[in-house]
Amino acid sequence: MKLPLLHAGALPAEHHDLRCEVREFLAEELTSGGFTPRCDSWLAGFDAQFSRRLGRRGWIGTTFPKEYGGAGADPTARFVIAEELLAAGAPVAAHWVADRQSGPSILRFGTEAQRERYLPGIARGELFFAIGMSEPDAGSDLASVRTRAQRVDGGWVVTGTKVWTSHAHHAHHMLTLVRTSPADPARRHAGLSQFIVDLAASGVECNPIRLISGAHHFNQVVLTDVFVADDQVLGTIGDGWAQVTHELAYERSGPERILSTYPLLEAARPALSRTAEGRRLIGRLSAELWTLRAMSIAVTAELQAGRAPTVEAAMVKDLGTRFEQDLVHAVAEALTIEPDPEAHGTLAGILAGALLQAPGFTLRGGTNEILRGVVAKAVVGR
Repeated sequence: MKLPLLHAGALPAEHHDLRCEVREFLAEELTSGGFTPRCDSWLAGFDAQFSRRLGRRGWIGTTFPKEYGGAGADPTARFVIAEELLAAGAPVAAHWVADRQSGPSILRFGTEAQRERYLPGIARGELFFAIGMSEPDAGSDLASVRTRAQRVDGGWVVTGTKVWTSHAHHAHHMLTLVRTSPADPARRHAGLSQFIVDLAASGVECNPIRLISGAHHFNQVVLTDVFVADDQVLGTIGDGWAQVTHELAYERSGPERILSTYPLLEAARPALSRTAEGRRLIGRLSAELWTLRAMSIAVTAELQAGRAPTVEAAMVKDLGTRFEQDLVHAVAEALTIEPDPEAHGTLAGILAGALLQAPGFTLRGGTNEILRGVVAKAVVGR
């Protein structure tokens, strides 16, 4: 399979060599059978060994300071690496959450001991994290979190349930949003805190939530009287909402919100190019992708400056995930090929995988309805 060639545009020229190096690595991996391209590889493509190979090259935790195992690079370097991996459909799900948001959150809000304990393992591609935000009956409304933490000697006892925790059955830890003081109807976001929960701890039960295909990456994590020591509290008790809002800017604005289905466009390009209608479709999708990419890069620049572009990230996620769904259905309608989930690495197989994953694009990471509410409140100043 020929590797996709995203144009570098709008990113610092000094990252050109890095981009070429990543492309060369991916070409070698494809040639040797190191992975099979697929859509939505950052969620559905779990391969711990592939993540370790990236870690050995310094391509995980690239923004972490060198003393914590990182490269001390700027966020645009990570953007370049992520962009190439996603465009190639490489299996990056194992390390994705830790690299994208858990690690940066620990770097920003964690203690020195937490940074030293977790960041080097993340950078090596050996330590994986899950996201403990969503809960049953709460959906994207994180202010409705009911998982509770009770103060005890030396720490906290946590009880509650988290859902849609991708790859929690593989992860070592879950960065978990909990309620540490009673809910206040007048201040719904108050009283929340973040804990680093060891998923091997007593009282943790991980139950699979299978897709219609039988595939398993979603989970329900039940926490029953799980002890979390004081040194595993992330940041400050009661500041969980402010911390998680900053974390969500990383989660919602990255290139994975616009490139999940790019491998399908690349695989379909030869067939689409044979007709004028197909060429027009390529042009339309490419123009939309280019615009969304510019928006994603702009949010990366805001994060690099130390700001929390919550509204901008919500817009990227809303527009980007709708684009990803549109790409899948537009390509499926334009081609006369039958999707085949068993035809791995072919156009038919990539299309089948994209159709299966597409309904979830606008749900995960905050439903688009919730995100539009975030934007609307900012517009009216409330």
